[in-house]
Amino acid sequence: MNNVLKTKQSPWTWIPTVYFAEGMPYIVVMTVSVIMYKRLDISNTEIAFYTSWLYLPWVIKPFWSPVVEMLKTKRWWIVTMQLFIGAGLAGVAFTLPTSFFFQGTMAFFWLLAFSSATQDIAIDGFYMMGLTENQQAFFVGIRNTFYRIAMVTGQGILVILAGWLENSSILGNPESENHISVAWAFTFAAIAVLFILFSFYHKFFLPRPDEDFQKGKNSMKNIMKGFGETIVAYFNKKEIWTILGFLLLYRLGESQLVKLASPFMLDSFETGGLGLSTKQVGIAYGTVGIICLTIGGISGGWLASVKGLKKLLWIFVISMNLPNVVYVYLSYVQPESFWIIIGAVAVEQFGYGFGFTAYTLYMLFVSGGKYKTAHFAFSTGIMALGMMVPGMVSGWIQETIGYQHFFIWVLICTIPGFIMAKLIKFDKDFGLRK
Repeated sequence: MNNVLKTKQSPWTWIPTVYFAEGMPYIVVMTVSVIMYKRLDISNTEIAFYTSWLYLPWVIKPFWSPVVEMLKTKRWWIVTMQLFIGAGLAGVAFTLPTSFFFQGTMAFFWLLAFSSATQDIAIDGFYMMGLTENQQAFFVGIRNTFYRIAMVTGQGILVILAGWLENSSILGNPESENHISVAWAFTFAAIAVLFILFSFYHKFFLPRPDEDFQKGKNSMKNIMKGFGETIVAYFNKKEIWTILGFLLLYRLGESQLVKLASPFMLDSFETGGLGLSTKQVGIAYGTVGIICLTIGGISGGWLASVKGLKKLLWIFVISMNLPNVVYVYLSYVQPESFWIIIGAVAVEQFGYGFGFTAYTLYMLFVSGGKYKTAHFAFSTGIMALGMMVPGMVSGWIQETIGYQHFFIWVLICTIPGFIMAKLIKFDKDFGLRK
């Protein structure tokens, strides 16, 4: 029996809060930062380039996971990283009203990104240590639900709050030059307080599993040796070049669209955008969009368990890529109806969530074997690299050719994903419910 039962700590006291705290900084770094910088008149080229670099900690996190494994406890890492995340969010809030806000906030977003990626490593390990096998199976749905709630809170509620403050006199004159930066500073300050509270809460309410202990210097050599073996084993996999090609190219179109979707909605009609307010973007993209993304993901997972990946692969691939055409429509028509925009976003996000099932299942398939946990981490790192590099140049491409041609370019970029889907190989019954 798992020794954690000695702690008599109910998982309900920490699973929801830990996974909410895991999801929130990621969505803040990857999505909320884009919306904030757009409202502060940073160019699309700079937004896409610099915020795409923030994927880097998730790209390389498998390579410093041995440090988290070796030093201190997973519990210590979780509590400490949440304190760092709170400090990073506070740093963003304090530097926003300054003349060097872009450099200052980017520095603190880097702190957030590294702290968040490190927290991810610790939480994944702690989940297995802090629960019995039966509890792990039961709470997998709970953890995913609260991670998604964090996404809605960050990309939806936080953005709506910032939008409301932008137009409110509660923080001063809405017409003043720096009112928008003050509104966003207040928003980041509020979430900074939340994370500091999370850190103190988890210091007292996280269980203390017997397995969670500092490994010590004596195990350093063994840990690093084992880590080296996992890297060699991963890149010695059969069809490794096809695997890497699929992981890097399946989301090539989406990696560029996701960086420009919010700026497109916020930009004026004159510049080719939709002219939405910050609050409207929070509702359309951050709330309705995330809910449809979640429904699409759940639907795809259920259907894959019934039919298997082999039978549904092309449905997933088409669902992932074809709905991007709604942005071509939006950029050419520029509809004034908010409901049409919401409907288009809902279709694209549902398709994205549904089609992403194939990507997740394929990562699970290629990660199978002796080192499945470490190899899945490598796969997610490669996925992040595939999002980072194309995203860096997406803003420059958009500003060079305009929104209409950019979204056509996104559709063209989906072609490599179709080609790689044709080349990959996997067991015909993979994904079927046994």
